[in-house]
Amino acid sequence: MNLLIDIGNTRLKWATANNLDLMPRNPIANTAVTHNALSLLWQAIQQPNQLAISSVGASQLYDVVISVANQLWPGITIIRAQSETQGFGLTNAYQEPEKLGVDRWLSMIAGYQLYPKALCIADCGTAITVDVIDNSGQHLGGMISPGLRLMKEALANSTENLQLSETAFPFGLAKNTDAAIHNGTLSAACGLIDSVLKTQPDTAQLLLTGGDAKAIAAHMGISKNSKSSFSLREKVDMRGLKSSIYNPHPSPLPEGEGIFRDSRISKSAIIDPDLVLRGLALMLRKPS
Repeated sequence: MNLLIDIGNTRLKWATANNLDLMPRNPIANTAVTHNALSLLWQAIQQPNQLAISSVGASQLYDVVISVANQLWPGITIIRAQSETQGFGLTNAYQEPEKLGVDRWLSMIAGYQLYPKALCIADCGTAITVDVIDNSGQHLGGMISPGLRLMKEALANSTENLQLSETAFPFGLAKNTDAAIHNGTLSAACGLIDSVLKTQPDTAQLLLTGGDAKAIAAHMGISKNSKSSFSLREKVDMRGLKSSIYNPHPSPLPEGEGIFRDSRISKSAIIDPDLVLRGLALMLRKPS
């Protein structure tokens, strides 16, 4: 059994994994991560063989994780994931590959191993990142914008009379300010993803991950003429992943396999909240 940890800007997500079989556990808010909290949590699990970490959050959180792991399991092998020039059939588009966020790299690894074709991967978290991969595994680049909450906080912090609200509202033209902010920020997020998709071939598969993935996906099909009219699938088909783990250029799944499609709309979207953790599991299985 391996322990996989994804330290984001807002939450620490973790899972145990036997080979590629993930068992995601309840995430922890970064503000609640302490040495004692993690010690109590991980005392209850079987000792892992390896610990793999993806970290884009504060460095002190990484230090806490390492300290707890070494205390509970002295001598455990700890691997910190890093973005690379190439790996798992992918080629990083960045001129300085190590500067690509490791969470984005791991999401692309998992996405391309599951669905080895043109992909648009949108991570809808504290920030919204959108990365595009072509059929050959070439990363074409990406975009970054504030996430839904950051957009709302920017308005609340930079204006005199606008307040931060956590309330969700029916989508559409709003008749009060809180609803207008909610729907405006949601439209901005959907518009970013849609604008990227409009530059890509019709065969590009949309993969959504991150805490706001469901909220954003629910409104991706508002425009009848939008490329982002989608049917949604919220579970990942692990068959493709397991069969292709050692193949740097895996064969695509049969068209439509494992994906819910609707003949009335143009595309399908897949929501997988655990893409980064799946990427970590793949990394540990990579042949030496």
